[in-house]
Amino acid sequence: MEGFRYKFGFIGAGNMGFAIMKGLLKVFEPGQVTFYEKNVRRAEDVAARTGAEPAKSGFDCASSSEYVILAVKPQQLEGVVQEIRGGVSGRQVLVSIAPGITIASLKGYFGEGCRVVRAMPNTPALVGEGMTGVCYDAGQFSQEEQQTVQAFFQSFGKMVLVEEKLINAVVCVSGSSPAYAYLFIEALADSGVKYGLPRAMAYELAAQALLGSAKMVLETGKHPGELKDQVCSPGGTTIAAVAALEEAGLRNAVLKAGDACYAKCGAIR
Repeated sequence: MEGFRYKFGFIGAGNMGFAIMKGLLKVFEPGQVTFYEKNVRRAEDVAARTGAEPAKSGFDCASSSEYVILAVKPQQLEGVVQEIRGGVSGRQVLVSIAPGITIASLKGYFGEGCRVVRAMPNTPALVGEGMTGVCYDAGQFSQEEQQTVQAFFQSFGKMVLVEEKLINAVVCVSGSSPAYAYLFIEALADSGVKYGLPRAMAYELAAQALLGSAKMVLETGKHPGELKDQVCSPGGTTIAAVAALEEAGLRNAVLKAGDACYAKCGAIR
Protein backbone atom coordinates (compact mmCIF):
# COMPACT_ATOMS: atom_id res chain seq x y z
CA MET A 1 0.00 0.00 0.00
CA GLU A 2 1.41 3.38 -1.04
CA GLY A 3 2.27 5.98 1.54
CA PHE A 4 3.72 3.74 4.26
CA ARG A 5 7.42 3.36 4.90
CA TYR A 6 7.08 -0.02 6.65
CA LYS A 7 4.96 -3.10 6.10
CA PHE A 8 4.74 -3.95 9.83
CA GLY A 9 4.99 -1.78 12.91
CA PHE A 10 5.07 -3.32 16.39
CA ILE A 11 3.84 -1.31 19.34
CA GLY A 12 5.69 -3.14 22.10
CA ALA A 13 8.64 -5.51 21.84
CA GLY A 14 8.29 -7.62 24.97
CA ASN A 15 8.45 -11.41 25.03
CA MET A 16 5.45 -11.96 22.76
CA GLY A 17 6.15 -9.07 20.40
CA PHE A 18 9.76 -10.13 19.99
CA ALA A 19 8.80 -13.78 19.43
CA ILE A 20 6.42 -12.78 16.63
CA MET A 21 8.93 -10.37 15.12
CA LYS A 22 11.61 -13.06 15.09
CA GLY A 23 9.38 -15.41 13.09
CA LEU A 24 8.16 -12.64 10.80
CA LEU A 25 11.71 -11.76 9.84
CA LYS A 26 12.20 -15.23 8.42
CA VAL A 27 9.64 -14.32 5.75
CA PHE A 28 9.94 -10.54 5.42
CA GLU A 29 13.00 -8.30 5.23
CA PRO A 30 14.14 -6.31 8.31
CA GLY A 31 13.63 -3.12 6.30
CA GLN A 32 9.90 -3.88 6.20
CA VAL A 33 9.62 -3.95 9.99
CA THR A 34 9.77 -1.26 12.65
CA PHE A 35 8.87 -1.24 16.32
CA TYR A 36 8.47 1.04 19.30
CA GLU A 37 9.58 -0.03 22.76
CA LYS A 38 9.65 2.43 25.67
CA ASN A 39 12.44 0.60 27.46
CA VAL A 40 15.53 2.01 25.73
CA ARG A 41 17.85 -0.87 26.62
CA ARG A 42 15.25 -3.39 25.45
CA ALA A 43 14.77 -1.46 22.20
CA GLU A 44 18.52 -1.47 21.56
CA ASP A 45 18.71 -5.20 22.24
CA VAL A 46 15.77 -6.02 19.94
CA ALA A 47 17.20 -3.86 17.16
CA ALA A 48 20.57 -5.58 17.45
CA ARG A 49 19.02 -9.06 17.41
CA THR A 50 16.56 -8.48 14.55
CA GLY A 51 17.94 -5.72 12.35
CA ALA A 52 14.56 -3.99 12.52
CA GLU A 53 14.62 -0.23 12.93
CA PRO A 54 13.26 1.19 16.19
CA ALA A 55 10.83 4.10 15.92
CA LYS A 56 11.21 7.30 17.95
CA SER A 57 7.63 7.12 19.25
CA GLY A 58 4.52 4.99 19.17
CA PHE A 59 2.90 7.54 16.89
CA ASP A 60 5.80 7.41 14.41
CA CYS A 61 5.69 3.61 14.43
CA ALA A 62 1.95 3.42 13.82
CA SER A 63 1.66 6.20 11.26
CA SER A 64 4.45 4.79 9.08
CA SER A 65 3.21 1.17 9.01
CA GLU A 66 0.64 -0.59 6.86
CA TYR A 67 0.03 -3.29 9.50
CA VAL A 68 0.09 -2.01 13.09
CA ILE A 69 0.59 -4.75 15.70
CA LEU A 70 -0.55 -3.97 19.23
CA ALA A 71 1.82 -6.21 21.19
CA VAL A 72 1.03 -4.77 24.61
CA LYS A 73 -0.68 -6.03 27.76
CA PRO A 74 -4.37 -5.11 28.21
CA GLN A 75 -3.60 -2.84 31.16
CA GLN A 76 -1.22 -0.84 28.97
CA LEU A 77 -3.65 -0.40 26.11
CA GLU A 78 -5.39 2.84 27.06
CA GLY A 79 -2.10 4.71 27.40
CA VAL A 80 -0.91 3.32 24.07
CA VAL A 81 -4.17 4.33 22.38
CA GLN A 82 -3.69 7.94 23.47
CA GLU A 83 -0.25 7.95 21.88
CA ILE A 84 -0.98 6.29 18.55
CA ARG A 85 -4.67 7.01 17.85
CA GLY A 86 -3.87 9.86 15.47
CA GLY A 87 -1.53 7.62 13.48
CA VAL A 88 -4.07 4.87 12.77
CA SER A 89 -6.61 5.10 9.96
CA GLY A 90 -8.94 2.82 8.02
CA ARG A 91 -6.24 2.43 5.36
CA GLN A 92 -4.21 0.32 7.77
CA VAL A 93 -4.75 -3.08 9.37
CA LEU A 94 -4.68 -3.12 13.16
CA VAL A 95 -3.58 -6.44 14.64
CA SER A 96 -4.20 -6.87 18.38
CA ILE A 97 -2.78 -9.68 20.51
CA ALA A 98 -4.07 -8.20 23.80
CA PRO A 99 -6.16 -10.90 25.54
CA GLY A 100 -9.70 -9.98 26.51
CA ILE A 101 -9.89 -6.82 24.37
CA THR A 102 -12.72 -7.17 21.84
CA ILE A 103 -12.85 -5.89 18.29
CA ALA A 104 -15.75 -3.63 19.33
CA SER A 105 -13.60 -2.15 22.11
CA LEU A 106 -10.75 -1.48 19.70
CA LYS A 107 -13.12 0.21 17.26
CA GLY A 108 -14.32 2.31 20.19
CA TYR A 109 -10.75 3.38 20.81
CA PHE A 110 -9.70 3.98 17.20
CA GLY A 111 -12.99 4.70 15.41
CA GLU A 112 -15.54 2.56 13.59
CA GLY A 113 -13.55 2.79 10.37
CA CYS A 114 -10.64 0.94 11.98
CA ARG A 115 -10.09 -2.53 10.51
CA VAL A 116 -9.12 -4.97 13.25
CA VAL A 117 -7.60 -8.45 13.34
CA ARG A 118 -7.85 -9.91 16.83
CA ALA A 119 -5.48 -12.75 17.67
CA MET A 120 -4.29 -14.95 20.52
CA PRO A 121 -0.78 -16.33 19.88
CA ASN A 122 1.45 -18.13 22.37
CA THR A 123 5.11 -17.98 23.37
CA PRO A 124 6.31 -21.07 21.41
CA ALA A 125 6.27 -18.57 18.54
CA LEU A 126 9.81 -17.85 19.70
CA VAL A 127 10.94 -21.23 18.31
CA GLY A 128 8.63 -21.19 15.27
CA GLU A 129 6.03 -23.45 16.88
CA GLY A 130 3.39 -20.90 17.84
CA MET A 131 -0.34 -21.57 17.75
CA THR A 132 -2.63 -18.61 17.11
CA GLY A 133 -6.38 -18.21 17.09
CA VAL A 134 -7.39 -15.39 14.73
CA CYS A 135 -10.68 -13.59 14.11
CA TYR A 136 -11.68 -10.76 11.80
CA ASP A 137 -14.46 -9.68 9.45
CA ALA A 138 -13.20 -10.94 6.09
CA GLY A 139 -15.54 -8.56 4.26
CA GLN A 140 -13.44 -5.61 5.44
CA PHE A 141 -10.19 -6.92 3.97
CA SER A 142 -8.93 -7.44 0.43
CA GLN A 143 -7.76 -10.87 -0.68
CA GLU A 144 -4.18 -9.62 -0.62
CA GLU A 145 -4.59 -8.37 2.95
CA GLN A 146 -6.05 -11.69 4.07
CA GLN A 147 -3.10 -13.50 2.50
CA THR A 148 -0.69 -11.17 4.29
CA VAL A 149 -2.46 -11.80 7.60
CA GLN A 150 -2.13 -15.54 7.02
CA ALA A 151 1.55 -15.23 6.08
CA PHE A 152 2.12 -13.08 9.17
CA PHE A 153 0.76 -15.66 11.63
CA GLN A 154 2.18 -18.68 9.81
CA SER A 155 5.66 -17.14 9.89
CA PHE A 156 5.96 -18.24 13.54
CA GLY A 157 3.77 -21.35 13.65
CA LYS A 158 0.20 -22.34 12.85
CA MET A 159 -3.08 -20.44 12.92
CA VAL A 160 -6.79 -21.21 13.01
CA LEU A 161 -9.65 -18.87 12.15
CA VAL A 162 -12.30 -18.74 14.87
CA GLU A 163 -15.39 -16.72 15.66
CA GLU A 164 -14.64 -13.93 18.08
CA LYS A 165 -16.96 -15.42 20.69
CA LEU A 166 -14.53 -18.38 20.88
CA ILE A 167 -11.29 -16.43 21.19
CA ASN A 168 -11.24 -16.56 25.00
CA ALA A 169 -11.53 -20.35 24.77
CA VAL A 170 -8.43 -20.24 22.56
CA VAL A 171 -6.63 -18.44 25.39
CA CYS A 172 -7.49 -21.38 27.69
CA VAL A 173 -6.39 -24.11 25.29
CA SER A 174 -3.31 -22.64 23.59
CA GLY A 175 -2.63 -19.08 24.71
CA SER A 176 -1.96 -19.82 28.38
CA SER A 177 -1.40 -23.56 28.23
CA PRO A 178 2.37 -23.49 27.57
CA ALA A 179 2.65 -22.53 31.25
CA TYR A 180 0.67 -25.65 32.20
CA ALA A 181 2.92 -27.75 29.96
CA TYR A 182 6.04 -26.36 31.63
CA LEU A 183 4.61 -27.20 35.04
CA PHE A 184 3.94 -30.75 33.84
CA ILE A 185 7.45 -31.08 32.41
CA GLU A 186 8.91 -29.85 35.67
CA ALA A 187 6.81 -32.30 37.68
CA LEU A 188 7.74 -35.19 35.36
CA ALA A 189 11.40 -34.33 35.72
CA ASP A 190 11.03 -34.20 39.51
CA SER A 191 9.60 -37.71 39.44
CA GLY A 192 12.75 -38.91 37.69
CA VAL A 193 15.11 -36.95 39.92
CA LYS A 194 13.36 -38.51 42.91
CA TYR A 195 14.63 -41.90 41.75
CA GLY A 196 18.14 -40.84 40.78
CA LEU A 197 18.11 -39.24 37.32
CA PRO A 198 20.34 -36.17 36.87
CA ARG A 199 18.07 -33.12 36.59
CA ALA A 200 19.26 -31.98 33.14
CA MET A 201 18.65 -35.46 31.77
CA ALA A 202 15.24 -35.61 33.41
CA TYR A 203 14.20 -32.31 31.79
CA GLU A 204 15.36 -33.54 28.39
CA LEU A 205 13.51 -36.85 28.75
CA ALA A 206 10.29 -35.16 29.89
CA ALA A 207 10.33 -32.38 27.29
CA GLN A 208 11.06 -34.73 24.39
CA ALA A 209 8.31 -37.09 25.57
CA LEU A 210 5.77 -34.23 25.44
CA LEU A 211 7.10 -33.02 22.09
CA GLY A 212 6.83 -36.49 20.58
CA SER A 213 3.38 -37.08 22.07
CA ALA A 214 2.11 -33.80 20.63
CA LYS A 215 3.46 -34.74 17.19
CA MET A 216 1.69 -38.10 17.43
CA VAL A 217 -1.63 -36.31 17.96
CA LEU A 218 -1.05 -33.86 15.11
CA GLU A 219 0.46 -36.25 12.57
CA THR A 220 -1.60 -39.41 13.10
CA GLY A 221 -4.97 -37.72 13.48
CA LYS A 222 -5.85 -40.28 16.16
CA HIS A 223 -7.89 -39.40 19.22
CA PRO A 224 -5.65 -38.69 22.24
CA GLY A 225 -7.56 -41.36 24.17
CA GLU A 226 -6.68 -43.96 21.52
CA LEU A 227 -3.02 -43.00 21.67
CA LYS A 228 -3.12 -43.18 25.46
CA ASP A 229 -4.62 -46.68 25.27
CA GLN A 230 -1.75 -47.79 23.01
CA VAL A 231 0.71 -46.99 25.81
CA CYS A 232 -1.35 -48.58 28.59
CA SER A 233 -0.66 -52.33 28.55
CA PRO A 234 -3.07 -54.44 30.66
CA GLY A 235 -1.79 -54.63 34.21
CA GLY A 236 1.27 -52.58 33.29
CA THR A 237 3.18 -49.65 34.71
CA THR A 238 1.50 -46.95 32.61
CA ILE A 239 -2.10 -47.83 33.48
CA ALA A 240 -1.08 -47.84 37.15
CA ALA A 241 0.33 -44.32 36.71
CA VAL A 242 -2.76 -43.16 34.77
CA ALA A 243 -5.00 -44.48 37.53
CA ALA A 244 -2.98 -42.47 40.05
CA LEU A 245 -3.34 -39.32 37.93
CA GLU A 246 -7.10 -39.85 37.71
CA GLU A 247 -7.33 -40.39 41.47
CA ALA A 248 -5.40 -37.16 42.05
CA GLY A 249 -7.81 -35.27 39.76
CA LEU A 250 -5.56 -34.34 36.84
CA ARG A 251 -8.42 -33.83 34.38
CA ASN A 252 -10.46 -31.79 36.85
CA ALA A 253 -7.42 -29.65 37.71
CA VAL A 254 -6.91 -28.84 34.01
CA LEU A 255 -10.60 -28.01 33.57
CA LYS A 256 -10.48 -25.75 36.63
CA ALA A 257 -7.43 -24.01 35.17
CA GLY A 258 -9.41 -23.40 31.99
CA ASP A 259 -12.31 -21.98 34.01
CA ALA A 260 -9.99 -19.57 35.84
CA CYS A 261 -8.34 -18.49 32.60
CA TYR A 262 -11.68 -17.94 30.84
CA ALA A 263 -13.07 -15.96 33.76
CA LYS A 264 -10.01 -13.71 33.81
CA CYS A 265 -10.36 -13.04 30.06
CA GLY A 266 -13.95 -12.00 30.61
CA ALA A 267 -12.95 -9.64 33.42
CA ILE A 268 -10.51 -7.67 31.25
CA ARG A 269 -11.95 -4.48 29.84
